[in-house]
Order: sequence, then structure tokens, then C-alpha cells
Amino acid sequence: MNISRRNVGLLVAPMLAATVWWLTPGLVHEAKVVATIMAFCLVFWITEVIPLSMTAFLGVLLAVMLGIAKIDTAFQNLGHPIILLFIGSFLLARSMTRHGLDKRLALFILSRRFFQKSLFRLFLGFSLISYLLSMWVSNSVTVAMLLPLTIGVVQLISKPGQEKKPDSYFLLGIAYSASIGGISTIIGSPPNLIGVNYLAKEGIRIDFLQWMLIALPISLLMYGVMLVYIRYFLRKCGYSSSVVEAYVKEQSKEQPPMSKGEKVTMGVFLLAVILWLSPGIFNLLGLKAAYTFLNTYFAESTVAVLAALLLFLIPPGNENEGNGTITADDLLRIDWDTILLFGGGMALGQLVITSGLADEIGGAITYLVGPEQKVLLIFVLIAGVLLLTEISSNTAIAITFVPIIIGVLLQLQIPLLYPVIGAVIACSFAFMLPVATPPNAIVFGSRRVPISSMVKAGAYLNAAGAIVITLCMLLYMYL
Repeated sequence: MNISRRNVGLLVAPMLAATVWWLTPGLVHEAKVVATIMAFCLVFWITEVIPLSMTAFLGVLLAVMLGIAKIDTAFQNLGHPIILLFIGSFLLARSMTRHGLDKRLALFILSRRFFQKSLFRLFLGFSLISYLLSMWVSNSVTVAMLLPLTIGVVQLISKPGQEKKPDSYFLLGIAYSASIGGISTIIGSPPNLIGVNYLAKEGIRIDFLQWMLIALPISLLMYGVMLVYIRYFLRKCGYSSSVVEAYVKEQSKEQPPMSKGEKVTMGVFLLAVILWLSPGIFNLLGLKAAYTFLNTYFAESTVAVLAALLLFLIPPGNENEGNGTITADDLLRIDWDTILLFGGGMALGQLVITSGLADEIGGAITYLVGPEQKVLLIFVLIAGVLLLTEISSNTAIAITFVPIIIGVLLQLQIPLLYPVIGAVIACSFAFMLPVATPPNAIVFGSRRVPISSMVKAGAYLNAAGAIVITLCMLLYMYL
């Protein structure tokens, strides 16, 4: 008898919820109800019984029906400014994909002779494209775009009978690079925005540049660790630069001249990046008036919506007469599941705080961990979140556990900023299993990556990631 993952979830979710209810008699009523709801939702998220966003809505609806949330305020997060930032940045990424700007940039990098000289340099080219694009474009879109190009190249350099083939290393490389690159900017990965929003609720505001100054060094360090690991295996594989050079030339010749749609997309993208970074730059320069003006009138979400509206308004020349660079059809193609998951999930996460559950958990941990064990605590929190993300959506894990981590830190009187950002970054550093992140799932779906290779490489990078994040956070805290 085959038991599907969905059926397991339908069976386990109410059982775990009932167990949590029974094991928490000391909690106040509101905290006990929220703990039970979160346990139920966590199982649904892990087993994907229904779409992730609908699980978040189910949790909020249960809270309303059980009397611990009011219907007129329960879903307020759907109108949160960060929802607008999601929508705007997704539409910007959609415009890149629609007009082929992402593929043009990829071929431009790969056509440089530097990247064609050796197998590792070729891998560096592919991984660098994935790393850089994922800072601004959805990780899954980045990997999906690069996948056919990568497979085309590795098929040429993998000869029949070759003992060691580079296929799995190249594909794992683009998946891992996307996940690592995605932590570098606020818009690079959904957990980043979730962490920024929770910190804002605690009175700690992080602008676009501040996030990059904290996260980019971690991203670059982890990217370097990944390159060293993959290079070790690529040394054992054969390579012919002439074959790759001919393939890239052929692909580049098939590229049409740069269209107006690509030019408009590039121009709007650069404008958005400048406006996102400018407040932080003015703040560093001590220009408080300019910083306040841009923060007031050109907040990150405002800039994202402005960029999207410009793409709808500016026509792409004769290519699509009478329409903008993107159209209403593009609205249907962005990741609405993630957007709705964020809105519903943030409402659930807020209940963890307002019900007192986060404080209760924080108080319980305080009995086990003293302030003198701060280093161990931060490492355990980061490693725990990283491992949990292996079996569930990184967005769902961030929504569920970041408010709990905030409660723990508040109880121990540990400053929130760096430990919370460390936990949020850890949500994107799950490399072992196909279900851990969309990039992992996409390359595993190509059937060119054995599960054993992903688990082996992922275990090494998981351990390295937990150590790198912890060390960087401690360094930031004690500087």
C-alpha cells in the first residue's frame, strides 16, 4: 500500500497538534492555542498537503475561529508594504526573463575567453552568473534559465566512457550559487524580507545597503567555500576548451540584436538599484536630510512598485505595439504563492509574539542556557534553522521560527540584530535534499544529479554554512 506524503501530513498534523495541546498545560490559553495551530501548520508545510500559502491562511483562519484573533485585523499583513516590494521585484525579474536579458547576460559572461580556458574557469562562469543574478532575480528563475545552457555545455565536455563526469558538479554549482547569492540583498530571497520585517516590529530598521554590508561578506565567503569544494572534484574530469568555445559562439550567434524591451528593462532595473542603495549611501556620508527624504518618499517598496509601473507604461518599440514592456499576462506568471504565503505567514508569526508564546519559549530556554553560553546558543539556533529548512520551505521556516528566536533573545537580553539576521540567512543555506530549496529541486529534476551526490556535497556545505554564519555574526556583535 502506497502512503503519499500528503496522506502522512493529513494524519500527523492533527496528532501533533493534539500532543502539543496536551503537553502544554502551563501555557496561558492564547499561547497554548497558537502553539497548537503552529504545530499543525508546520506539518502541513513540511508535507505540502495544500499549497504553502493556503496553509498560512488556514492557520490565521483557525486563530480567528478560536477567538484569539479578530477578522478585521488578522489579514492586515496582506497589505503590508513588503508585499508591494515582493510584487514589484517579481515583475522586474519577470521582465528580464520575458525579454531574454538574463540569458544575454549569461552568454556575455561565458563568451569571455577567461572562462573558457579550463574546466574550473568554465564552472566559475556558470556559478558566477547564478550567484549575481540571484541577488536580484528569483533563485528558481535563475536556475531554470541556466539549466538548459548548462546541460548543453556539459553534454559536450562529457565524453562516452569518461570515468569522472562534471555534470552533477556543474548543476549542483548553479543551484548552490543561487541560494548563496540570494542572501546578498533584501529582495534576493523571501526569508530576508521576513527577517527585516520582524526586526522593524522590534524597532530595528535595516535599509537596503545596511543589509548588503552585513550579508554580502557572508555570501562571498560561502561562495568561496563552495568553489574550493567543487574545484577539488573537477580536477579529476577531462576538458576540451575548443568544443566549449564553438558551442558558446553558436549560442551567441543565435541571439538577436538587443531589443528595446531589454534596454528598457535594464534601464528600469538600474534606476531601481540606485534608488534602493541611495538612502544607505547618504546615511553613511552623514547626509541626514537626503537620507530622510529618500526613506520617506522612496522607500524600498515604493521603488519596486514604481519600477513595475514604468515597465507597464514604457512600450518596447515595435515588438509589442500598444502594450508596455510587461503586460497583464505577466501579472499571472509571478510567484503569487510566495507572496500570499508571506502575507498569511506574517500574520501567524505575529500571533506567536502577541499571544506570549515567543516569551514563554524564551523563558523556558533561559532556564537551560545562561547568558555566558551565548556563543553556543547562537550556533545552535543557526544550525537548527538550517537543518529544519532541509525538510520544509525556507519561507515557512523563517515565518515560524524567527519570532520564537526573537523571544529567546529578548529573554536572555541578547541584542537581536545579528542573531536574527544569522538565522534568516541560515534559512537559505539548506543544500542536502531536493525538497530543501527550489534550486535543489530544479537541478535534481534534470535527472543528472544523483541524490547521493547532493547529500554528500550538501552535508559539507551545511556544516560550513553554519560555522561561517555563526563566526560572522559573532564578529559583527563584538566589533
